[in-house]
Amino acid sequence: MKNRATQAVTRFPTKWLLATVIAVVLIAANAHLAYVAISSQPDCVAHLKDKSVEPGQFRAAKPAC
Repeated sequence: MKNRATQAVTRFPTKWLLATVIAVVLIAANAHLAYVAISSQPDCVAHLKDKSVEPGQFRAAKPAC
């Protein structure tokens, strides 16, 4: 049977390695989401160009296309 000091030494690096891998995966996933959000440009959507007289008809404040 191993004593406590030996068990602590063998378990310690495994916990830190697992925590580091999880942190790296989370950081990489967030970086990818930020990259995609910044680099993508959504296509134009059909919307009203002129002011409507009917209620409930909205248009883009500053249409890009």
